[in-house]
Amino acid sequence: MKKFIAVFLTAVLLVCSLSFAAFAEESDYAYDMEYYSKLKDSGITLYVYNWGEYISDGSDDSLDVVKEFEALTGINVEYTTFDSNESLFAKLKSGSASYDVIIPSDYMVARLAEAGMLHKLDYSNIPNFDRYIDDEFKNPEYDAKNEYSVPYMWGTVGIIYNEKYVDEADVAEKSWDLLWNEKYAGKILMFDNSRDAFAIACKKLGYSMNTTDKEELTAAAEELAAQRGVVQAYVMDQIFDKMVEENAWIAPYYAGDYLSMAEDNESLCFYSPKEGTNLFTDAMCIPATSKNKEAAEMFINFMCEPTVSAANADYIWYSTPISAAKELMDPEMAENEIAYPSEDAMKNMERFTNLSEEANQLMDDLWVAAVRTNELTPGFWVGIAAICIIILAAVFRNMYVKKKRMEARMKY
Repeated sequence: MKKFIAVFLTAVLLVCSLSFAAFAEESDYAYDMEYYSKLKDSGITLYVYNWGEYISDGSDDSLDVVKEFEALTGINVEYTTFDSNESLFAKLKSGSASYDVIIPSDYMVARLAEAGMLHKLDYSNIPNFDRYIDDEFKNPEYDAKNEYSVPYMWGTVGIIYNEKYVDEADVAEKSWDLLWNEKYAGKILMFDNSRDAFAIACKKLGYSMNTTDKEELTAAAEELAAQRGVVQAYVMDQIFDKMVEENAWIAPYYAGDYLSMAEDNESLCFYSPKEGTNLFTDAMCIPATSKNKEAAEMFINFMCEPTVSAANADYIWYSTPISAAKELMDPEMAENEIAYPSEDAMKNMERFTNLSEEANQLMDDLWVAAVRTNELTPGFWVGIAAICIIILAAVFRNMYVKKKRMEARMKY
């Protein structure tokens, strides 16, 4: 009996010690309540514009990040989403909407800053930047002085395929060529934005994804035009349903989204193409039109809390730039080689740089010519041509008949 009691008490002490350790670990990252309460009664509404499927939203027992921020600060958040950097840029440039926090990718941060469309950040309002952001993500090429952005998540691009339908021999070489394979015509998806699509075509041809050479971009456009016949659809967020429900079998997309989709369909696989691919960082910025800059900086600081970053990374499967957050994450996710590839694997990856306006315009024009104006099938145009020939033949026949009738009348 005494032995049982001793064992029982030891177990109780062990559980208590583990609970206390967990509490101590969490308390190391406790919120600064004085900081987060300073705008509590201000009546501010913050407009946040982020990628789709890119924040922990409370589903599946996850942390509802937006509600947590609202409860903590008293600031209301209106949260909406976009599906590409280009659509974000167009929305901001048009002035049709105003936002306080946006989360573009690296090259778009540089483009927006160059166009005078971003506020410079006051880091005294973002103490978590110095406290938690890993040094390797500070002073990046796209924002060398950290004037305009704070990293949110990072990741890579690769090919997602369904092993139930795609032959093992066709993926053995791990090439971008799979996206042009006629065997899978009608089951292939492609990025619905020029920057990502041209990057793939350029890498397939052995060019830099940041090329501004007109001949190389034209050659890439020709590759995209040749691919058009096998593509089922050009997509962004629509990829989730199409790949998970097996309406499509092959697609290029972001590693984090692959990991999320693979949770819902175990037949989905991923590889990083041998020709090289994109390594990117998505960063939090404040548009120059924002009227709530201090509150926006508070939201950015909140997103850099290790507990919040861990919740986001665990939920969306993208990679956090905060090592302290990885300590709080599901170990399976924190150690995942697709989310956190080795240094050796990353040697073959390239970051986007901000291209000149001339290069961006040329790429957009070539994209429209290669894909957008060619969305109708060749058979459609053959049909149109046939109809035109029939109409013209009818017109000429009618003219001929009228002419003969007129000649006949003149005889009499």
